[in-house]
Amino acid sequence: MDEDGYFYIVDRKKDLVIVGGYNVYPREVEEVLYNHPDVVEVAVVGVPDPNQGEAVRAYIVSKNPSLTEEAVIAYCREHLAKYKVPCSVEFLEELPKNTTGKILRRALKEQVVKN
Repeated sequence: MDEDGYFYIVDRKKDLVIVGGYNVYPREVEEVLYNHPDVVEVAVVGVPDPNQGEAVRAYIVSKNPSLTEEAVIAYCREHLAKYKVPCSVEFLEELPKNTTGKILRRALKEQVVKN
């Protein structure tokens, strides 16, 4: 809140992924993935894409080591609009979190920029 009493959104709006002009809210994709029986934790971020501007990428902690990227994408295609389906999925042992346990999407995005 500024000195005039106006509130500003500083975090969630930046999480928004814009795929070819369409707004994709990471939380919507995450909620679908949390319904998958093998997914323990998930974070969705936007990554640079030369054709669409941004693309959706999912980072998943799975309880099933045989879960594949193809299986996750197929699951998303059944439950999401085409432009909301992740273009890639990365499996991690754990997601980066702050001291209160909140997943740090920013750290995941920085990882993409480094590679």
